[in-house]
Amino acid sequence: MKEKIFIYQVLPRLFGNDKNVNKENGSMEENGVGKFSAFDNKALKEIKKMGFTHIWYTGVLEHASKTDYSAYGIPKDHPDVIKGNAGSPYAIRDYYDVSPDLADNIENRIAEFEALIERTHKNGMKAIMDFVPNHVARQYRSDAKPKKVKDFGAADKMDMAFDPDNNFYYIPGQRLEIDFATHRGDDAYNEFPAKATGNDCFTNRPGVNDWYETVKLNYGLDYNNGRATHFMPEPDTWLKMKDILLYWTAKGVDGFRCDMAEMVPVEFWNWVIPKVKAKNKTLVFIAEVYNPAQYHNYAHCGLFDYLYDKVDLYDTLRDVICDRKPASEITFSWQRIGDLQPKMLNFLENHDEQRIASDFFAGDAAKAMPGMIVAATMNVNPVMVYFGQELGERGMDKEGFSGVDGRTTIFDYWSVDTIRNWRNGGAFGASGLTKEQAELRKFYIRLIEIAKEEEAINSGKFFDLMYANYENPHFDSTKQYAFLRSSKKEFILVVANFDSQVVDITVQIPENAYEYIDINPMRMKTAKELLAKKNFTLKGDWSKALQITMEANSGKIIKFSLD
Repeated sequence: MKEKIFIYQVLPRLFGNDKNVNKENGSMEENGVGKFSAFDNKALKEIKKMGFTHIWYTGVLEHASKTDYSAYGIPKDHPDVIKGNAGSPYAIRDYYDVSPDLADNIENRIAEFEALIERTHKNGMKAIMDFVPNHVARQYRSDAKPKKVKDFGAADKMDMAFDPDNNFYYIPGQRLEIDFATHRGDDAYNEFPAKATGNDCFTNRPGVNDWYETVKLNYGLDYNNGRATHFMPEPDTWLKMKDILLYWTAKGVDGFRCDMAEMVPVEFWNWVIPKVKAKNKTLVFIAEVYNPAQYHNYAHCGLFDYLYDKVDLYDTLRDVICDRKPASEITFSWQRIGDLQPKMLNFLENHDEQRIASDFFAGDAAKAMPGMIVAATMNVNPVMVYFGQELGERGMDKEGFSGVDGRTTIFDYWSVDTIRNWRNGGAFGASGLTKEQAELRKFYIRLIEIAKEEEAINSGKFFDLMYANYENPHFDSTKQYAFLRSSKKEFILVVANFDSQVVDITVQIPENAYEYIDINPMRMKTAKELLAKKNFTLKGDWSKALQITMEANSGKIIKFSLD
């Protein structure tokens, strides 16, 4: 039986922070910070018990920060090129090091990370970390690199806008100008010549909405000359990045979530992934790609194992949950993906997106339960849950650089109320949760359990039932979505109700559905509601039209078996 992957995305900086001060724009000393050690055996066992197979430790690589670690040989960063006090986890300051924020003993931080990987493995899970290939912090310099490794930009020809072996792009003869900088004169940030900014901003004056804290890396694409390619011989950036991936692979990391992978030439990925997987063929590579026209390129020949399903399933489910689109749109979502569906990573939250329970999304975590059922059960592909999602975290804090935007900050020192209450001083119990939070968490645990254990879901066939119910007067295709999953001797009916009220519906199942899954429904003797863990009574000619009562914002997963 194939294992269905469930990923728990978590920011260690926030997860283990039990300090509840949460002062706006607070420093690390004021607001506290989580550590690698917070993921002790107890914590990891609890995450494993929720059903997760992988943990994505977000924000592990050393990144630019306003916290002063110069006493430990880490140069200070200029505050005008840092977002928030904690800094962006995607403005990497040293590819060969981990964030000193996360270590109990700063001088021992790499060993502490290695111990975290070992603990994760011992508790039956695999560890994923970020790989950030497109850009670095403006003041990148590695103090932890191996002796023979040269820093990015150390050998660049800075009088040239582009050179195939430059690591950065330059705006020759022009100084970087940050119009919104707070430091002037002798205290101003000085960069000459200016480097291109991470979001393909090739001017010396990035705006406040640009990724002004980052510098774009050069993979041999000449943007000033129609994106002319210079890939032979392999550019220096390619060689440096290969060595970085091999460095972390050797430390036992099981996978890489590749930030903004589509901003890096696909030719690089074609070259580097096989070389890294030659060292560990079980490594998982996940691409953050938002352009569906590029999906096949990045998934070609098993290049990336999985791609973000953001612009199709996530966006569609969000619109259905928020009553902006009919549930029938889900069908067109998977049809657009086509044969790449098994390679898509499904999610309803991550660090970039707004929390479900926020005022900017659904306002109530329970409203997304039918959407989560669909995301977790409609195919064999992996599913991701963002820490606190299972507790209804609202993300409505005003942390500092992050205002009230419905997201959990990645830029500020902060603690997450729901996670802190669940952790409850390391006890990990429901005593710190509200009744609603505890019930939501039980739902997520049960849903993951079903999706992992039921062969029909983790490795079976899929049959969409919507086309057979568009004209059904007892089924509202704008509010309900239904499909079948099947294995050799049983099948499962999944029905999601996005309606805000209780409804009695009838799901019509055409004969060709049974032909496709190669099952005779008349041989089915029992039916069980898996989420509710109770028997489902089969009445009349149920195999053609199944009558179901659906609670508001809910779903049913009904398993039909021979015995």
